[in-house]
Amino acid sequence: MNRVIVAAFACLFVSACHLGGTDTTGAAAPDAAASATTVSAASAAAPPFKAPNADEMQLQWDLGKVPIPADNPQSDAKIELGHQLFFDKRLSVDHSRSCYFCHQNEDGNGGHDPIAIGANDKKLTRQSPVIWNVGYLSKLYWDGRSDSLEAQATAALEGGNMGLGKDKLSEKAQEIAKIPGYKRQFETAFPGQGATAKTLVQAISAYERTLVCNDTAYDKYAKGDKTALNETQKHGLEVFTGKAYCIMCHTPPYFSLAYLSAASAFFDIGIGTEGKDEKDVDVGRMSVTQKDSDWSAFKPPSLRNVSKSAPYFHDGSRATLEDAVHFMAGGGAKNKNLTPILADRKLTDDEVKSIVSFLGALDCNEKLTPPKKLP
Repeated sequence: MNRVIVAAFACLFVSACHLGGTDTTGAAAPDAAASATTVSAASAAAPPFKAPNADEMQLQWDLGKVPIPADNPQSDAKIELGHQLFFDKRLSVDHSRSCYFCHQNEDGNGGHDPIAIGANDKKLTRQSPVIWNVGYLSKLYWDGRSDSLEAQATAALEGGNMGLGKDKLSEKAQEIAKIPGYKRQFETAFPGQGATAKTLVQAISAYERTLVCNDTAYDKYAKGDKTALNETQKHGLEVFTGKAYCIMCHTPPYFSLAYLSAASAFFDIGIGTEGKDEKDVDVGRMSVTQKDSDWSAFKPPSLRNVSKSAPYFHDGSRATLEDAVHFMAGGGAKNKNLTPILADRKLTDDEVKSIVSFLGALDCNEKLTPPKKLP
């Protein structure tokens, strides 16, 4: 699938694209101030966009194949090993939690708590995101600080999530290698290497690349089954792609622009800035890039499985999906770096409810299945 075409498809529904850095074609994009001017001018000049009837839309659904890094090819043995490690509490420093602890089925594969709780019951800084289709992302974490699943797994294990401490992953790999069943599996999955810090995160990452959600009611509808959505959901799709402009940052088929424009899809929507002094605000992407234009900017999450994964946003500050939609459709929270994409779309309560209904059509039918037993 041509990702440039998909990104262009999204731009048809908005007055302008504010991305920063480079766009999906590789051309330099305008800075925040220039983009704000462009958006305002375009909005003034262009007539209001009217979305087509849902049944007439040409909708994107093909996710394509999950990218596999050359230095970590998939294998059944590696995936099985990673599956077990993902669910094994012995990977944490206090043996209290596994990777699955923050991504449980009953929480829609996202975090149960507004702010994640790590090993030794340490409160972390952000909410745990849904990880369906995580293998398609090239920037991980809310601020995009990790460039691969392997880097993200390393950071989670050594950081507050699993609490091992910096540069202690090798010690944990050696501990795991003393378990006979794991020792044999590592030797099978990684001949000549066995259990090391590198192979441990490679196995977990290989399993995570199998977590694909591509058979939702929306996908069936986009492929041609016009009975897959009810009338309320169809109306919600029309509002989503038209009046509400949700499609700008939550672009099909991934329902997040972060999958299409990895380096630049970070936006300040005002979450986490309300009622706070600037010094107390989580600066988000700015902590990675050191650019003022990235102050309080975060990656838009995929909306796949969103109806099941409350609470919402990087700080878990909205308890219900309806609250989250109201906030976004109302223009976010004003601050010095608020993205010009957002505006008060003047949605009625019924229109908000229709969007929420449509988002239910993005529910993933799959679940994370625990291994039958651990070594």
